[in-house]
Amino acid sequence: MEYLIRNVTDSFGVHIEASSPVLRFAATLLIFAGIVSVTKPLLSLARVLVSLFILPGQSLTNFGPRGSWALITGASDGIGKEFALALAAKGYNLILVSRTESKLTTLASDISSKYGPKISTKTLAMDFAQNKDSDYARLRDLIKGLDISILVNNVGLSHSIPVPFVETPEDEMRDIIMINCMATLRVTQIVTPGMISRKRGLILTMASFGGAFPTPLLATYSGSKAFLQQWSTALGSELEPHGVRVQCIQSHLITTAMSKIRKSSLLVPNPKQFVRAVLGKIGRSGGAQGIAFTSTPYWSHGLMHWFLSTFVGERSELLVKMNRGMHEDIRRRALRKAAREAKKQ
Repeated sequence: MEYLIRNVTDSFGVHIEASSPVLRFAATLLIFAGIVSVTKPLLSLARVLVSLFILPGQSLTNFGPRGSWALITGASDGIGKEFALALAAKGYNLILVSRTESKLTTLASDISSKYGPKISTKTLAMDFAQNKDSDYARLRDLIKGLDISILVNNVGLSHSIPVPFVETPEDEMRDIIMINCMATLRVTQIVTPGMISRKRGLILTMASFGGAFPTPLLATYSGSKAFLQQWSTALGSELEPHGVRVQCIQSHLITTAMSKIRKSSLLVPNPKQFVRAVLGKIGRSGGAQGIAFTSTPYWSHGLMHWFLSTFVGERSELLVKMNRGMHEDIRRRALRKAAREAKKQ
């Protein structure tokens, strides 16, 4: 080490006398800090790559056998629908909960046509924005006595377009909080006691980069998704001793009605690609390194999450400013489009 210190310090024109232990100790600390600063992100990147591309996730049967039940909220479209199709293919019976009864009926019929009596489906149409006790009572009655081994908290709502907080309509704020937060809490509180009693279960909660990284002009949505991250991590620690796995799923954009993006790309998967990644990486963190009970399983989202967290900072001024500029531009384009459409009418 003394030889290394001498070479390094000499290269910078700094000469440390052997009789100066304080300076020698300080130089040792500086060299050690430099080595750590270089190797830490490299080791972190290696963990991300191994997690995303090499190591498989845990099998769903670790949390409940085929033939047990999976409950999916927001099940009639997009990601929720793909979870239903994927879990049916893996042998799980389904409880499908969403707002539009006709879509639920169609999805249940399609699944029954494909799998016949092997897969049972139950549906419940409810508007989570209304937060009605009677709806949650119906859900409680529907699942009574069922072995629910998987809960997918997928239902969610964002702003119609990016909007300054002071201009956000009150009903839009209320619906976002009620659907993203309260619905997730109430459904989880209904389902979880059964999982605890059976000492197994899996809870997947869909979060968003909008919550991982503060997002101006989507402030209410961003805050609601940040809440889900904090809540999931805390809940995961509570339920771990009972054999119940909680995983908060972080993601960037996906081709859904919420994102208003129709064409997939390297950074924007379709729901089927995304759900395949989620179910294939249970228990893996992906790009969400260092965040307990959290995963960013889709490969490009995982790399993006790791890079921004490592080199920019999840809540840094630079990242928030970048987010603000991007959403200001999206808002301008949305308003211009609305103005053009208004002129055509």
